[in-house]
Amino acid sequence: MNNSIALKSILTKEIQRFTRIWVQTLVPPAITISLYFVIFGSLIGSRIGEMGGFDYMSFIVPGLIMMSVITNSYSNVASSFFSAKWQRNVEEMLVAPVPNWVIVAGYVGGGMCRGMLVGLIVTIVSLFFVDIQLHNIWVIIATVTLTSATFSLGGLINAIFAGSFDDISIIPTFILTPLTYLGGVFYSISLLPEFWQGVSQINPIVYMVNAFRYGFLGISDVSLVTAFAVIGFFIVTLFTIAMVLISKGIGLRS
Repeated sequence: MNNSIALKSILTKEIQRFTRIWVQTLVPPAITISLYFVIFGSLIGSRIGEMGGFDYMSFIVPGLIMMSVITNSYSNVASSFFSAKWQRNVEEMLVAPVPNWVIVAGYVGGGMCRGMLVGLIVTIVSLFFVDIQLHNIWVIIATVTLTSATFSLGGLINAIFAGSFDDISIIPTFILTPLTYLGGVFYSISLLPEFWQGVSQINPIVYMVNAFRYGFLGISDVSLVTAFAVIGFFIVTLFTIAMVLISKGIGLRS
């Protein structure tokens, strides 16, 4: 019972944190995605034509939604947990009779809520630009849930190691953003030369974007089974790392 109360408290705090400043957390992604639709969809897409048997704007919609989910899931946990660490709130949780998995689940749950809420907002915005198709709603739900969990865990680990607020932006800027843009959001990796197709398969975001695109359009550059296996592997690995770091107090105890 105590664990459920603690989990609910952390999760509620995290949700209230980003909803209280919704103008900063929920509105910007909608504006950004609208610009993507105008530039890549209307202006450039009309020159590209079809991709994968669909018009270009329909093709990039799943990738743009997933990109928003990834970015917001990651940034929410990274900034929130580091703020708690900087204000010494984490130390209070560590000495409280609360299992470490509750702390991880609470923060990750908050990041997932923001990521999926932003994904829903971006989906609604996309309806003004293109008619969205739904090939398999369960694949869509599973992919967005697992992906948001993956990058929420990544944001948590980033916050644990971060020594300053500047460190929070290093991973998103130099790793996350390049991987996202090279993850098949704007193109099919089947168009790449064979060597670069092989390189792309190292990028985990390729599997997430393609699984999500399959849910909408029924097409994918990778096996759906492989995609979920890769996502599951990253969730288990990142959760284990987060638990070990918190258990040993690495980056948390001064």
